[in-house]
Amino acid sequence: MTKNRCGWCAGNPLYEAYHDEEWGVPVFDDATLFEFLILETFQAGLSWITILKKRENFRKALDHFDYKKIAKYNSSKVEELLQDAGIIRNKLKVNATITNAQAFMKIQDEFGSFSKYIWDFVNGAPIKNAVKIYKDAPANTPLSDAISKDLKKRGFKFVGSTVIYAQMQATGMVNDHEVSCFRYHEV
Repeated sequence: MTKNRCGWCAGNPLYEAYHDEEWGVPVFDDATLFEFLILETFQAGLSWITILKKRENFRKALDHFDYKKIAKYNSSKVEELLQDAGIIRNKLKVNATITNAQAFMKIQDEFGSFSKYIWDFVNGAPIKNAVKIYKDAPANTPLSDAISKDLKKRGFKFVGSTVIYAQMQATGMVNDHEVSCFRYHEV
């Protein structure tokens, strides 16, 4: 029996696995939130499938998204990353990863965890939308605008409202599974 999934992932095994196991599941772990934030920033202007295909390469290249190590990257590490064909070799995004790791830790210091900071925007519980067709889901909202603005004020880069909304969807802050999708009620 085939499962009814959101239309955006149908027919692609990599997309389906991501959709079935990760997308929209509430994430409260700082390390995982950082990984998704970095992947979403690298995705800006590209398709998510491109990022999924390179995800393991990103993990290897970026010390498994260890933000404490990334925050200390120097110019030689940046050059090494820019030579790594396994990731997106965009100098602005690579430098933003380092800046974002540093800003991430400042938020942890201020709020106790990044999770507490980010989940406070939704009062600690996912927003459950009623998307009938995935194409009708918004690309951004006033809330993602506000989070983006606050993150930028705190020094983050490549965190526009659309990137932040995608982050919110990926980490379960908002449930944008289609209402007919088997995952809609599960997450």
